[in-house]
Amino acid sequence: QLQLVESGGGLVQAGGSLRLSCAASRRGFSFNSMGWYRQAPGKQRELVARIISGGTTNYADSVKGRFTISRDSANNTLFLQMNSLKSEDTGVYYCNIVGHVPAGWGPLNEYWGQGTQVTVSS
Repeated sequence: QLQLVESGGGLVQAGGSLRLSCAASRRGFSFNSMGWYRQAPGKQRELVARIISGGTTNYADSVKGRFTISRDSANNTLFLQMNSLKSEDTGVYYCNIVGHVPAGWGPLNEYWGQGTQVTVSS
């Protein structure tokens, strides 16, 4: 199986930056997508950004030009660089991987981290 651990959340003023990290517990998995979702109080979880196998990236319209998703495949880590933060970016950010564990022959599953809180004060 695969465990995901997020870090990097916190309290920041509007206009500031944060960098989230998501560390996967093991090597040897392949992914269909790796991404970040967020859930604000009273709202549904929504996609923030993701990387599709092959390298294509998708971003929510609300974060385009401000957030950048990237990964360090050597260290099994996913990142989300968040700049020019706004109060509406506040929420719990979750790392998500849809993939095969082990790579190549394991079942296709979806994995979630426990979430990291991001609070942007205006």
